Amino acid sequence: MDVITVKRLCKDFKAKQKEAGLKGSIKSIFHPQYKSIKAVNNVSFNVKEGEIVGFIGPNGAGKSTTIKMMSGILYPTSGEIKVLDLNPQKERRKLSYKIGTVFGQKPQLWYHLPPIDTFNLFSKIYEIPQKEYERRLDRLVKMFEVKNILNQPVRKLSLGQRMRCELIASLLHNPKVIFLDEPTIGLDIIAKKKIRELVKQLNEVEKISVILTSHDLDDVEQVCNRLIIINEGKIVYDGSTKEIREKYLKYKLIKLILADKSKLDLNVPGVKVTPSGEFKYDIEVDTSQHSLNEMINKILSRYKVEDISILDPPIEEIIERIYLGKVKR
Repeated sequence: MDVITVKRLCKDFKAKQKEAGLKGSIKSIFHPQYKSIKAVNNVSFNVKEGEIVGFIGPNGAGKSTTIKMMSGILYPTSGEIKVLDLNPQKERRKLSYKIGTVFGQKPQLWYHLPPIDTFNLFSKIYEIPQKEYERRLDRLVKMFEVKNILNQPVRKLSLGQRMRCELIASLLHNPKVIFLDEPTIGLDIIAKKKIRELVKQLNEVEKISVILTSHDLDDVEQVCNRLIIINEGKIVYDGSTKEIREKYLKYKLIKLILADKSKLDLNVPGVKVTPSGEFKYDIEVDTSQHSLNEMINKILSRYKVEDISILDPPIEEIIERIYLGKVKR
């Protein structure tokens, strides 16, 4: 069963253009000029009940705009959206009782009040019967392990604690779909891991469908079973996270700083070395030809190393490879 259906969705924005200087400012007042920007361009996809979908792309790709249209905050220029068989724009009030939203950069908790005050307020807004609210809150508080911070002012909580409380606020009314827009932004490794575990647990226990946007590939890989990549308002990939790992992430980046003035010389097929500064190198390793252990051992046996780190390629680079067809599909 599909809980979300998006067909041929488009969203255009008008951006005012202004020439430099005082003359340009005056001209823009009397003869304003606008440029049309297509933020979302003919996007179509479905989300099934209980599915966790990662929705990723670079800044300005159209992720948050799409999320806001699906949650009823923005109106599309054209196209069709159905969320839980409701039109988000025409039936926004009904939909708000069935969905939850968390925007990592737009908190909904009252900053100077303790989280429990926001929870109590939300229980009234969503018209949750008192006994049902108490049962629901008790369950979420135990699941998210926030009992000892419920009465502390939000301003005194850590970012990880705040995000757990933000999630509780969005789940009090028992939504069937939850939209998470950069929920781990700014969090440390431990806090990110906790949020990921909680999202997976919610999905498994309550069968909530989750749409997650993130710039962190670890978020997506560890939480989502399906991945949609959007770039310049268009979907460039829609498939399993396992498939993208097998097809498009067949290489790793090694960032290396040598301890002496030696010049790095790795003349190995499938390995690309790019100098990035004095004694610094970026090494791209095709993991279908060489294991990381093999390359690291080769480097450590031949050179004195001051620092070494291993990274996944940035999202922008993955998108570029997919979008420009640099990787065989």
